[in-house]
Amino acid sequence: MAVARLLVVFILSLIAISMLQTLVMASHGHGGHHYDDKKKFGPGSLKSNQCPSQCSRRCSKTQYHKPCMFFCQKCCRKCLCVPPGYYGNKAVCPCYNNWKTKRGGPKCP
Repeated sequence: MAVARLLVVFILSLIAISMLQTLVMASHGHGGHHYDDKKKFGPGSLKSNQCPSQCSRRCSKTQYHKPCMFFCQKCCRKCLCVPPGYYGNKAVCPCYNNWKTKRGGPKCP
């Protein structure tokens, strides 16, 4: 009986340690996408002549390439920033993230 309890405690501690390790790794940017490099992606990180290439990257995986490029470049010219990746990550560029359509939806892809 005591051995069974000891075994249960041991297994539960291994699970707890594994969960803690996952949390620590995620908080340090390992295994997730944390874009803390404000100079590379943040507000004002681009010049307007860099917008077409950054928007091509951003819109490269969408099936709606033309509208994505149109709105991305419009947002880039205003915000001088395009978030990293193909989708999401908009928190890195607040201007890009917070610009809304008249209906309240996101303006920038």
